[in-house]
Amino acid sequence: MVKTRAEVREEFARKGWSISGWAKQNGYSPNMAIAILADDEANPRLKCLRGDAHNIAVQLGLKEGEISRAVGARQLAAA
Repeated sequence: MVKTRAEVREEFARKGWSISGWAKQNGYSPNMAIAILADDEANPRLKCLRGDAHNIAVQLGLKEGEISRAVGARQLAAA
């Protein structure tokens, strides 16, 4: 089931999670996650079509799709 941005923000508030904490825990930029959730539902600036924006949207349940994480420099540095 696809969620709205407001539903995801409400879920985070209900569970006591921070958006930036979730993003860091999942290897994403906190600024990108915050921007996606703060975006306008009817006319979003971030379309979340590819890359980390797509992956964040899928993982948060904002859209259906597959998470495609290529091994990048950030992941290699963390290993």
